[in-house]
Amino acid sequence: MATPSPGGEDRTRRPGAKRYEAAEIAVSYESRICLHQAECLRGLPSVFDADRRPWIVVDAEPAAVVAEVVRRCPSGALQYHMRAERNEEPQRPTHLQRHPDGTLHMRGDLHIETAGGIRRETRAMLCGCGRSANQPFCDHSGPCGQRD
Repeated sequence: MATPSPGGEDRTRRPGAKRYEAAEIAVSYESRICLHQAECLRGLPSVFDADRRPWIVVDAEPAAVVAEVVRRCPSGALQYHMRAERNEEPQRPTHLQRHPDGTLHMRGDLHIETAGGIRRETRAMLCGCGRSANQPFCDHSGPCGQRD
């Protein structure tokens, strides 16, 4: 059976992710893979506000603007699904960068092996030291995720 293309798949409907909906866009947040880089909070505080409940208000800004900020999320914890437009396309060619803290930042058409099976992703931050309790994702528990 063929795997759906990343552009057509609704990545906001994943186990463990909280989904927030508006007329044109849905956004999901998967807390267990978030590394709190705060790209969302800095990028669009009218939509993403950690001190508010719900902390994501997707209809506070135009859907295209929300999608652009979600694409900045390096861990892939934030995902979006546009109702009438093409969804996020994977970066081509795939890009892998090892950061000074050891985490592996990846963007592209990713197929990541996890204990729960293969995950299709466009963005991920993976553990570079092998000590994460959330393998293969970094969870800051090992030396590669430690912050100064």
